[in-house]
Amino acid sequence: MTTLAVSPTNGQFEYVHDNTTESSANASSGLVAPGEIDLDTWMRIPSLLVALVGLVGNSTVLWLLGFRIHRNPFSVYILNLAGADALFLCCSFLFSIYLFVSYLDIFMYKVVVYTTYMFYTAGLSLLAAISTERCLSVLFPIWYKCHRPKRTSAAVCFVLWALASLFGVTGFVICFCVRSPYFCHNFFLTEFVWFILLTCVLCLSSLTLLLRVQCSSQRRQPPRLYLLVLLTVLVFLLCGLPLEISDFIGRLTPYNMPHWIPWLLACVNSSANPFIYFFLGSRRHRRKEPLRVLLQRALGDDQELGSETWDTPTPTAQRHNSEVKNKMLRHGSP
Repeated sequence: MTTLAVSPTNGQFEYVHDNTTESSANASSGLVAPGEIDLDTWMRIPSLLVALVGLVGNSTVLWLLGFRIHRNPFSVYILNLAGADALFLCCSFLFSIYLFVSYLDIFMYKVVVYTTYMFYTAGLSLLAAISTERCLSVLFPIWYKCHRPKRTSAAVCFVLWALASLFGVTGFVICFCVRSPYFCHNFFLTEFVWFILLTCVLCLSSLTLLLRVQCSSQRRQPPRLYLLVLLTVLVFLLCGLPLEISDFIGRLTPYNMPHWIPWLLACVNSSANPFIYFFLGSRRHRRKEPLRVLLQRALGDDQELGSETWDTPTPTAQRHNSEVKNKMLRHGSP
């Protein structure tokens, strides 16, 4: 008989051919019995520490953006991204704790695994939306300033959260409740295609933004929002991307890969974003400032395209800003 089991040692889902007893099925599926903790489990301790640090940082961002700072269209995305990162780190923390107390109810373990991947997908989707919106502000500055709907950020975040939840709930029902190998395999392929699509959108929009920054060679300093998006995307490509790639390889090959490395990198990715915000919001040769001021400066509206605050604007930049303002006035924008 073939059953679908989940391996606590690597967090992957695999099919087990159970022809004898339950113990032999657990042995072949990699399930760790109570008291048996392998090297891969011990190596998850750094992930626990990183997750705790990341929870503090993302909680600070959530508090400041939720109650202390007036939100703008861009900060709405950052607020949702911080929420997705905080929830991912919380589930990752619980996931690692489960590996040390493997007598926990298996149903709760399944819920933690799928919610963890759900928040991972939500974070990737939000990051792709952030990068795409910055790209649109570069390619179509007049439309972005004059004709962009006011509720676009909230609507996009709602849709992305709904899609991520749909993936999580559907995967849980198909792979663990229905236990259909055919539908579970097709769902996995659909999820991976969605992941590839988001990654391509993320890379393409970030590359466009990077070329925009490089082409502005006459100006001394690019806007902080551009740097914020580029650094956040770079950290994800280096630290967040290996988790999905390793999971895809682990499902296609019979080898037991050291899954703690991509999990640690994914925790670093979700924990690094608040430090990027505060770093970009700081100024050199300035005394220590409150975190609220740093975050507000990093996400400020004064550096949007069309009203960019450069150190020394060139005559071409001044003429461009003047043309944008005149067109905004003709379109009735305040």
